[in-house]
Amino acid sequence: MRPRFGVLAGYMVKQNLFLLFMCLAVGIGIYLLIDTFDRLDDFLEAGLGAETILYYFAVKLPVIVSQILPAVFLLSVVVQLCIMARNRELTALRAGGVSPAWFFWFFLFYGVLWSMLQFGFSQYIGMFGQMEAHRVWKEDVRDRQIDELKVGNVWFRDGTFIVHAEEAWPSRSRASGVTVYELAPDTQRLIRIITASKALVDENGWGLLEVQELDVRNYDTEQRKSQFLSVRQNLRSFVVADKSGDKSRLPIWQLGEVIRELQNSGSNVESLQTAWHARFSYAFAIMTMALLGLAVTTFTEKPHIGVALSLLCIFIFYGVYMVGQAAGQEGILPPVMGAWLANAVFFALTTLRLAWVSDRRVRRYIARKALGRGRGRV
Repeated sequence: MRPRFGVLAGYMVKQNLFLLFMCLAVGIGIYLLIDTFDRLDDFLEAGLGAETILYYFAVKLPVIVSQILPAVFLLSVVVQLCIMARNRELTALRAGGVSPAWFFWFFLFYGVLWSMLQFGFSQYIGMFGQMEAHRVWKEDVRDRQIDELKVGNVWFRDGTFIVHAEEAWPSRSRASGVTVYELAPDTQRLIRIITASKALVDENGWGLLEVQELDVRNYDTEQRKSQFLSVRQNLRSFVVADKSGDKSRLPIWQLGEVIRELQNSGSNVESLQTAWHARFSYAFAIMTMALLGLAVTTFTEKPHIGVALSLLCIFIFYGVYMVGQAAGQEGILPPVMGAWLANAVFFALTTLRLAWVSDRRVRRYIARKALGRGRGRV
């Protein structure tokens, strides 16, 4: 039977929120300090003013909060419970009839609530901050404005022409390493292959330079200095595609659409599917951290030792999380399993630990199983 939440739950929430925001402020400060020292030279070399630098870190704040919130939440829970143990509050609650199951259900529900808040915050405010910070970094710091953008490996079809360019500069209306495949209009059969070292693009078509043409019908080759093709494709249309960068960084609703489109085209989408599931798993890591914090205090009630154990658990959790991500992206594990691996492992271990500590029946059952295995070996 699930316990009812009342005055005690309100007290626990109020105390945890105070510690959570304190830990969050410290975490943000440390993150900004490290990031500032890491990027300050780049800002200064780009000649940017204080206004742009402050704007970059301001829009990055939601990203920082989204990234560190699970770890901060774990620390806040451990510190809260250790302080309550030191002040004999936990002893008084146990003497008053508050069972360990009450704390389990409280932190489970509390963690789920924060997980949902984290998911919404990261996918809306956090995603906007990430995209805006990325734009400032690429355009202002790295001098990668649209006017200077270089797009690689461009493919498109225009009428009977299939065009490939190794590199293209949309703002300069130039391309290099151009290969054009011309098809017969009636049969769609390949009739010519044209290669050119460079191409100049305007509204009338593409002007090719240093051209070599192969007629596949009779295998005649011809070389000329230039050639004009009536291709009307504007290179600026490829800027948006390149600006999107890594598709796994897209908001989850756009990422889902991209996955469906790539699946319909027969492309491999395991990496993007893993990233899609990881959006949910990372948000619900807070729920896992809530129970993990409760489990940590079953080993120690000293705040400094609890914080040290929490930092170790955070390090291991993120290690397992990255391994699961890599396994899902490489197809070693199914995407959903790879994305949720860390949560599944830590949730299972945490639940077993809490059951072992709080329920004598579980301890007796495990002891009987261990004794049975020992007799079997004898």
